[in-house]
Amino acid sequence: MNVLQVIDQAYRTTTEEQDDTILWLTRSMRGAGGNLTVLLSGHAVHYAVLRRRQPALTLGQWRQTQPAELPRDIAELVASGVPVYAVQEDLEERGLGQLPLQGGVRLIARHALPGLYEQVDQVWQW
Repeated sequence: MNVLQVIDQAYRTTTEEQDDTILWLTRSMRGAGGNLTVLLSGHAVHYAVLRRRQPALTLGQWRQTQPAELPRDIAELVASGVPVYAVQEDLEERGLGQLPLQGGVRLIARHALPGLYEQVDQVWQW
């Protein structure tokens, strides 16, 4: 079964966790032999252009000492063979369209999304 993971919420759980939950889940499923594809859309397209680990966050006396390393997570997904796409128009709408993408992340236009959806057996929207 081929699953398309559509991620459109950025930085969900990255305050209390050390990674984006869905990127972690996708990497774990891939490690178990899952056939997965990732589509970054909405605010999650920001992951496609990140170059550095996000800074540590401090809330009152509490400090996140191990913030998420989203660029590493995306690079590891690509290296493991998971195709990662970013919606071109979503990047442009957020002023990110001219920034270089992380290695291996592929641009996809909105009008091409139906073709991507047709290539998979299931779509999981996050």
